[in-house]
Amino acid sequence: MAKTVVAAALGECVHVAGVLNFLRLAESAGWRTVFLGPATPVAQVIQAARREQAALVGVSYRLTPETGERLLGEFAEAAADLHEAGVRFAFGGTPPVAARAQSLGFFERVFDGSQPPEAVLAYLKGQTAAVAGEADFPQSLAARIAWKAPYPVLRHHFGLPGLAATRRGIEQIAAAQALDVISLGIDQDAQENFFHPERQDARRTGAGGVPVRTPQDYRDLYTASRRGNYPLLRTYSGTDDFIRLAEMYLETINIAWCAIPLFWFNQMDGRGPWDLAGSIRQHQQVMAWYGERRVPVELNEPHHWGMRDAPDVVFVVAAYLAAYNARAFGVSDYIAQFMFNSPPGVSDAMDLAKMLAIIDLIAPLASAPSLSASCKGKRLPHGRPFRIWKQTRTGLLSYPLDPTAARAHLAASVYLQMALHPHIVHVVSHTEADHAAAAEDVIEACGLARRAIQNALQGAPDMTADPQVRARRRDLVASAHLTLQAICDLAGPDVPDPLTDPATLARAVSTGILDAPQLRNNRFARGQILTRVIDGCCVAVDSAGRPLGEAERLAAVLA
Repeated sequence: MAKTVVAAALGECVHVAGVLNFLRLAESAGWRTVFLGPATPVAQVIQAARREQAALVGVSYRLTPETGERLLGEFAEAAADLHEAGVRFAFGGTPPVAARAQSLGFFERVFDGSQPPEAVLAYLKGQTAAVAGEADFPQSLAARIAWKAPYPVLRHHFGLPGLAATRRGIEQIAAAQALDVISLGIDQDAQENFFHPERQDARRTGAGGVPVRTPQDYRDLYTASRRGNYPLLRTYSGTDDFIRLAEMYLETINIAWCAIPLFWFNQMDGRGPWDLAGSIRQHQQVMAWYGERRVPVELNEPHHWGMRDAPDVVFVVAAYLAAYNARAFGVSDYIAQFMFNSPPGVSDAMDLAKMLAIIDLIAPLASAPSLSASCKGKRLPHGRPFRIWKQTRTGLLSYPLDPTAARAHLAASVYLQMALHPHIVHVVSHTEADHAAAAEDVIEACGLARRAIQNALQGAPDMTADPQVRARRRDLVASAHLTLQAICDLAGPDVPDPLTDPATLARAVSTGILDAPQLRNNRFARGQILTRVIDGCCVAVDSAGRPLGEAERLAAVLA
């Protein structure tokens, strides 16, 4: 049976918005709630607490601090026997009144409005200490998601060109309890040449992120995060020496999850030493390595196509291939990334439809824990469960330079993303168009995102029900099936599963089945596709600008 919380605005105070927010959070944490209303006399609160056999009593007062102190003193005296019997008491009010309430020493927890909703939720879920330690904050992704629900876990990228500055920034971010996951942005030499000092170039130090060069550097950054809300850490999987890096990440920063592409970070995009087929094979081995250790895996795949102006259907197909390969190579906890606003010109409605189409395609992968169907109709054994965690984010290239407009764009994008009910929101700072986020920027961006999330959770309209969204969603799913079948048809009869075969997947790129305009003059890809944003959708077009259906496009590509 659920425990009961009784709450009211005390005395002559009629302000109940905070009380109602507290009770809404309590309901989400499994409490039975009793709201006594505004301006409730002390005796009535005590009577209700006895009648309802309350385990927790919450009271609020938002008027004059001196009056509030007197009233709360009366309340504490009247409720002394309940307090001695084990009933818990919490207070919420303005900072001046909260300070007076704290000084009484009666209330288990005092909230002054500065605490984020998830801190209140953590209290309602059992975190009683006002000053929490590492044990109070889950240190695995799945546990953190469950602990924070219905709020999504917040993640932000952070890495400055100097190691000391990055360490100080992590301390500041963690102490502010701004987010749940710090994604360490490391420089290119750390990604590609960490174990090869002879290949490093001192002139590139700090290019793209923090110049970590030893395992101790990672340990120091992890130590910096051991404060505040003890955020999880993760970082790039690198572009070479993948398994050696994975072993080090697990040992030094207890990496929250692996993020790796399927087709990228190689010679095709100039970010790694491997050719296309070779890197696909390496990436699959990394998935398997983390899967064996039950570490979650994210394939940050589809947005790389979207950022290169690929049509929506290729974006969707890439997302399916990513999830399919993760499942095939033993991943149990899969993080599906949904980068909105990519390419930047797509409309919100059609962007949402694209993401919903991805969910339609990948959801069946989690519905049958013991079997996975290949595109040839064979059933491939898979004994592990496959849980899909949805992670949304704002498009990296979509931010305007104007800081005011950028803040508005961040909030609007996150509000739209909440239509997917994400488990993780990857906050992308409003400063991206101008500079890499400093600690202060990260804290502010997370605050903006948190408010948008809170507004959405209080009751957003169902944007997925829009008829145009639904129609585009159905069209993308149907088109994606055509593209996936075209990839399957590239493989010979001796290939057990074309959708996991590196040679077949590489041929899907070289033949132009998977293509993007920005891959022109690339030795691994065709780069001949033309795309335009038409009616909010990014679609393939012919040389005259006429939209091409996927069947027509594939026929031309394969002719």
